[in-house]
Amino acid sequence: MIGWPGFARGGLALALALLAGCAALAPPVPAAGPVLAGRMALRVEGQPERSLSAGFELQGNPQQGELRLSGPLGTTAAQARWSGGQAVLASAGNLTVYPDLDALAAAALGEPLPMAALFDWLQGRPWPGAPSSARDDAQPGFDQLGWRISLRQWSEGLLEAQRLAPPVVTVRIRLDPAS
Repeated sequence: MIGWPGFARGGLALALALLAGCAALAPPVPAAGPVLAGRMALRVEGQPERSLSAGFELQGNPQQGELRLSGPLGTTAAQARWSGGQAVLASAGNLTVYPDLDALAAAALGEPLPMAALFDWLQGRPWPGAPSSARDDAQPGFDQLGWRISLRQWSEGLLEAQRLAPPVVTVRIRLDPAS
C-alpha cells in the first residue's frame, strides 16, 4: 500500500489540473448533515497519473450539499454543490452542470464512486440503500456495491474503500479529529 506521501507526489498536480480554479457558485443553500473535513487520496492501480490527494470539507447529504477540495496551501482548488436533481462543479474558472452527484464525481475523478454510500461509509457504517456483508477476511469493515470498506484504523479517523473490479481504485480518507 502506498502511504500518504506517495499519493501526494504527482497526484495533487493532477487534481489541481483537473479541478483547478475557483468560480463563483450560486449562493449556498443550507445543507443538512454533519460537516466532515480531512484529507483524501485516490489511487487507480497501474495508473499513477490518475492518482490525487487533496484536503476536503464535505457538508450535507446525498440530496443536498457542498464539497470543497483544497490544495497544499489550503486554497480552494475546486467546489461542488448539489441539490434539486443537479450538481454543479466550479473548475478552471467554469461552471459545469451534471445531472447528479455520481455523474459529477465520475467526470471529475475519472472513475465512478458511490457518492450516496460514501456519506454513510464516512460514518463507519454501511449505506442502507444497498445490501452489504461482513468482510470474508475477518478484518473490521464490510463489503458493499463492489467495494471493500476497511475500518481497521477507524479509531484513528482513517477509512479505506477499495473497488475490487479492475481497475482497482483505492480511496483513503483521514478525517480531522473535530469531524
